[in-house]
Amino acid sequence: MTDGRDPHAERLRAVSLRVTKQRAAVLQILERHPHCDAGFLFDAVNEDLGAISRQAVYDVLTALTEAGLVRRIDLVGSAALFELRDSDEHHHTVCRRCGAISDIEDTMTEEQLHAAESRDFHTSEVEVVYWGTCRDCSGHAGEEPDTTIQEDHANVERTNGI
Repeated sequence: MTDGRDPHAERLRAVSLRVTKQRAAVLQILERHPHCDAGFLFDAVNEDLGAISRQAVYDVLTALTEAGLVRRIDLVGSAALFELRDSDEHHHTVCRRCGAISDIEDTMTEEQLHAAESRDFHTSEVEVVYWGTCRDCSGHAGEEPDTTIQEDHANVERTNGI
């Protein structure tokens, strides 16, 4: 940042949001810690700024999400996670054993992106989550994987008729 401009303030102004220290703090924390939940953000903002209510953090997250600056990730079996919405579209891998989340490059073809249109369905966003076991956890031979997240995911799929 050599020109002295605050990139977070610029991002907020670009979507017509008032620049506040709370909003800027949440953006800074998400830049350093992608895929964190509201509880982590609450603790981190409190550490950075001092006293702030949980409701204020939720209000900031709602405003930033609605403005398109932040993406909310809803994974079955865990609290909602948040990350900066960058220009790159990507998907996520989630380890069923430890819950680790990482980004994976978008590998959807044009045909896959438009598959729902053949059913008269307009797609506004595509989110793909790859569930499995991360490299660190796959080295734990002989241990039974924690299937809690997997079972919860299967229950949601059955409930939704998938």
